Amino acid sequence: MMQRVGDEVHLDDDEARSGSTPHVVRWMLIFGLLLAVLAMSAIWITRAIHDQPRQGGPVTAEEHALGS
Repeated sequence: MMQRVGDEVHLDDDEARSGSTPHVVRWMLIFGLLLAVLAMSAIWITRAIHDQPRQGGPVTAEEHALGS
């Protein structure tokens, strides 16, 4: 509600913004961050599973570089 106090005009938040604030941006940021964390975790986990040695023994730097 608009109030005049001397030469000053006081407005509440919704009136000053000409609308309401439903917090959509906050939810989109949370959702996007969650999706990014899940995607990066999935990539990291699948790469870790794929890169494990097949014989079960230690891998030398040369074998790792060659992809064996």
